[in-house]
Amino acid sequence: MTETIYDAVVIGGGPAGATAATDLALAGHSVLLMERGGRIKPCGGAVPPRMLEDFAIPQSLLVARARSARMIAPSGRAVDMPVGEIGYVGMVDREDFDEWLRIRAEHSGAERLSATFEKVERDDRAHPLVTFRRVRGGPIERVRARCIVGADGARSAVAKQCLPNAERVKCVFAYHEIIKSPANDTQNFNANRCDVFYQGKLSPDFYAWVFPHGDTASIGVGSANKGFSLRGAVAEMRSELDLTRCETVRREGAPIPLKPLKRWDNGADVIVAGDAAGIVAPASGEGIYYAMVGGRVSAEAASKFLKTGEAKALKLARSRFMKEHGRVFWILGMMQYFWYSSDKRRERFVDMCDDKDVQQLTWQAYMNKRLVRSKPLAHVKIFLKDTAHLLGLRPASS
Repeated sequence: MTETIYDAVVIGGGPAGATAATDLALAGHSVLLMERGGRIKPCGGAVPPRMLEDFAIPQSLLVARARSARMIAPSGRAVDMPVGEIGYVGMVDREDFDEWLRIRAEHSGAERLSATFEKVERDDRAHPLVTFRRVRGGPIERVRARCIVGADGARSAVAKQCLPNAERVKCVFAYHEIIKSPANDTQNFNANRCDVFYQGKLSPDFYAWVFPHGDTASIGVGSANKGFSLRGAVAEMRSELDLTRCETVRREGAPIPLKPLKRWDNGADVIVAGDAAGIVAPASGEGIYYAMVGGRVSAEAASKFLKTGEAKALKLARSRFMKEHGRVFWILGMMQYFWYSSDKRRERFVDMCDDKDVQQLTWQAYMNKRLVRSKPLAHVKIFLKDTAHLLGLRPASS
């Protein structure tokens, strides 16, 4: 019996894996997209307009368009940050969005398989074997691949098996509840606004959120503190916002990495992408756009490897991503380290968000996914204000 060898086996069918599978199939490679199914990642669902343009995502997948964000300080003070004329924050529901991406990968030529990845095996042949089970407790099956793309999420089994020190990646644990949206907008809920809570009682080291999803909404929280009750924080938030009366549609939880891995490939035939590579933005936790970018650059690197046989091509994925987004990740990491460390600093952070220069440059950077360089004087002003707030030289607003 002739053994089938795929050019690429992509493990994980989220935004990173589905994007990688689509791009590899369109490049003419034989692709198997392996997705275990039945799991939806906890996610606020926010996406920038640039993502829709870069990845040809139809507007019909947006379940809502947020026109502003509200930052809530420990004191309860709220600062509204209107998006203005430069756009909106698109909102997607991951259940429908991820499946649409997987269907697109299939239409592009990738073969889909519902199965759970077990491990990578090697024998005396040139290419590795991917082992999996179609159902829990079912028999182990194997398929051979010239290249393996691990897009199996945070704490990736592929990364742990194939990359050095991948198991040490630091994560924030996220939990959210999808609820039916209130019938009418209130002071505590607006279908066109994302609310972000910087309050130690709701998260000692990250933030909590209420994001509109059209007919539903995501009420969630993140924290790296293992002793902190995420479910308790969400319950408290729903009670304070009078959202306990809203029907709960589903509950989800998962780790979210906040630092890119130092290596994305094994130097031979395995590469990782998306959460498996650790590319979720610090401070904000934004991951969908970066996952799709990661899937694309990993697919490009894998395609070059498949065409040339040179394993060094796999290194291009991380270098290209970090060249484009590394500085933003560094800045966001510093923001999280300084501003999320205490309620006193969170209060000053929200106060700083009331500054029009901060708002304008924040939204421009979010929409375009790059640092804004067109207004150097505004950057100088923000740096001085930021330093003053950090040192406590400016009183926080009450």
